[in-house]
Amino acid sequence: MDTEGTYDARGTGAERVPRPAGPPPAAPPPPTYAPQPRRPAADGPGVEEWLRTPRPVREPGVWRYGHVPRPPEKPEGVSDRSLLVGVLISLLSGLLLWSLWRNGYIPYRLVPLKLFTPGDWWYAGTFGGPRTIEGADALTVYEAVLFGLLVYGCGRLGNWSEIFRRHVAGRGQPFLGLATAAGGALAELLVWKDAVPLVRPVLILVASVAGGEIYQSQTVVNVIYALIALGVLWPFARLGRWRELAAARRGRAAAVPDAPAGPPDAPTPEQWPELREAGMRDAAEALTAEVRTGRMNDVDVARLRHAWSVGRGHPERLAALTEAVLRTGGAAALHPSGARDLARRTVRHDLLTGQVRIGSCTDDPHNPYARRGSGVALEPALLGTSLLAVGPPGAGKSARLVRPVVESLALQALAGRAAVLAVGGAGGELGPDDAFDVVVRIGDPASVHDFDLYGGTTDPDEAAGVLAEGLVGDVTHLDSRRAATVLAQLLGPYRAVHGHFPGVPALRELLDGDTAAIDALREALGAGGHQSMLRELEARTRQKGGAGDPGPVLADRIALLDRPAFAPFFATGDQARPFSLRSLEHLPLRVRIDLPERAHAEASRLLTRLVLAQFTAVTAARTDRSLFVCLVLDDATHTVTAETVRGIRRLRSVNAGALLTLRTVDDVPEGLHTALLGAVGCCMAFSGVTTWDGKRFAEVWGKEWVETREVAQHAVFADQPFTRALHGLRKLVTGKAVTRDAVTVRRVERERWSASELAYQVPPGHAVLSVTTVEGEHAPPLLVTLDG
Repeated sequence: MDTEGTYDARGTGAERVPRPAGPPPAAPPPPTYAPQPRRPAADGPGVEEWLRTPRPVREPGVWRYGHVPRPPEKPEGVSDRSLLVGVLISLLSGLLLWSLWRNGYIPYRLVPLKLFTPGDWWYAGTFGGPRTIEGADALTVYEAVLFGLLVYGCGRLGNWSEIFRRHVAGRGQPFLGLATAAGGALAELLVWKDAVPLVRPVLILVASVAGGEIYQSQTVVNVIYALIALGVLWPFARLGRWRELAAARRGRAAAVPDAPAGPPDAPTPEQWPELREAGMRDAAEALTAEVRTGRMNDVDVARLRHAWSVGRGHPERLAALTEAVLRTGGAAALHPSGARDLARRTVRHDLLTGQVRIGSCTDDPHNPYARRGSGVALEPALLGTSLLAVGPPGAGKSARLVRPVVESLALQALAGRAAVLAVGGAGGELGPDDAFDVVVRIGDPASVHDFDLYGGTTDPDEAAGVLAEGLVGDVTHLDSRRAATVLAQLLGPYRAVHGHFPGVPALRELLDGDTAAIDALREALGAGGHQSMLRELEARTRQKGGAGDPGPVLADRIALLDRPAFAPFFATGDQARPFSLRSLEHLPLRVRIDLPERAHAEASRLLTRLVLAQFTAVTAARTDRSLFVCLVLDDATHTVTAETVRGIRRLRSVNAGALLTLRTVDDVPEGLHTALLGAVGCCMAFSGVTTWDGKRFAEVWGKEWVETREVAQHAVFADQPFTRALHGLRKLVTGKAVTRDAVTVRRVERERWSASELAYQVPPGHAVLSVTTVEGEHAPPLLVTLDG
């Protein structure tokens, strides 16, 4: 098996794969190979484009691949009806004022003009008009200025700009260009028909500056007319962005980059800039060619990046990695199984960030505005705080949550960054057999691997503690520490004599207090000189049958495993072939354990408790914690105990995590409800939970301050006869009394999600998810559409 020193860096080798291991695969062929090109997703882009796609850093749980932030929320504006009414009223008011002005009905209209012009230009009196040509020209310019101010004032009062942005500019091109062109044509018609005072005032101003003789040249007049026409069209061209529209039509629209471009010779992501900076230019060129020719997939990229990050502090390993890259290209530093991808993917993955997309946030008032419509993803940084999912059967826990997470962890295991242990019922939805390195089918004679009840340890006390938790951890009236003491008093002497722990039949005989088995063990200890272990056995013999002796309960529980269907699965000794969870300490393994839930439900629960207890114990004792290890329990019913809750709480500090699914929180002892919900950092409530479960989640997610608006209608009483008559007429027409609204705005503290909302307002195929990172960053509970 050619690991190129990558996995040996942890002090392990391929021989640590649990027995029986097949022969190591042949080394990959030289760079002349032509493997089938793969894509990061079945319908996704190529690897080169996938590498170049931006992944902005966002809040926890956001699908970062190609994420585009949502535009800022627009405040509640005026309704379209109010806008149209305002435009109509301002337009009619402007026309009325202009008509009154032109017909002389506005008094003292010429007083401001007469204050700033010579008196001999005007007839005497307040209403006297222009006497000279200069006065008539001044009046023409004066009216043009007032007309412009009137149009500007009506536009501001009628909010013309808002209706233009909403109904014209908001529709984009080419409608914007066509609408402004029509507006420009109408403006030109009004200007040249002298309905809008513009041409004569311009001609008067030009003559006052350059002299009247300038109009003796027809060319000059034509130029002035052309400038007037262009001046009228210029604001419409700016509003309609005619230049951009014309450039787009000609195919020369230039895209404006969001960020300043780097230097022309800066390497792009597919050119492996980190290797070039480290001086490994040949390896970088080889990998760049592999990416561009389609001979690498996203798993290869993630695996080699991880191998590079692991080996940076070890020059000799970097040299071996460089040589392997030059020799085998993207097939360097392969996973111990030799696999480079899964045969089939069911959801979208992004191995650069380690995320798996499970759904998207709905457009719901419970969700923050910025998160609505964004993708929702899980990653090791979130799973490291552990995740508890609760939902009734058929809610989609297995298909839309467990399967995507297991698939993501399996891909990350192929990249050398994680190890996964998935536990579920036989025939479940955890994934096909070829997606796992080890498949343990308990109760199936065709299973290649057995299961180690003792977790691969050689310490009797440690083995007794874990086994006691699995056997009687759910018995509320029995202290598991006393049960562990009883087991240690038997496991230690047995191992001292036989060199291994007892199998299920032998352990059952010892717990039952079988005289022949006890006497044989006592004689063997005496003959071997194991006096300390003999004292342990004698202590157990004296305590047998006493008040509160956990031995009978332990014997009854171990009898669940002493069945003909399980006879070859829990053997010990040289002929045994058990799988031990300690294999997950250093190797990026993909392991699946199938339990016989239908035929042996109680035994399956016992084994699930044992797996959970072993997992928490093994991960806590790891010395090398660079590998993320995750346990996935497809059904954790009657599995959680007080000790395993404490173990789950410790997982985030040892780079490990667990995903537990329950049909209801009542599947956990009532005394552990608060402890379990407080131990996990991520909670997920599926559609169909009961109000009792919803109440517990509501307590976990707490409350928030919200702004409420209360509208109260009060009757309006009129004192004047005319007003009372108007109110009576209005009531006669509308059928409603005249009222006024009293609006009260205040801030109150409310639950983020109430128990009834969780029970009755979460649609099918949806779930409410809250996440926490291992660094402690939180995200509020979000209503998620599950598309996993």
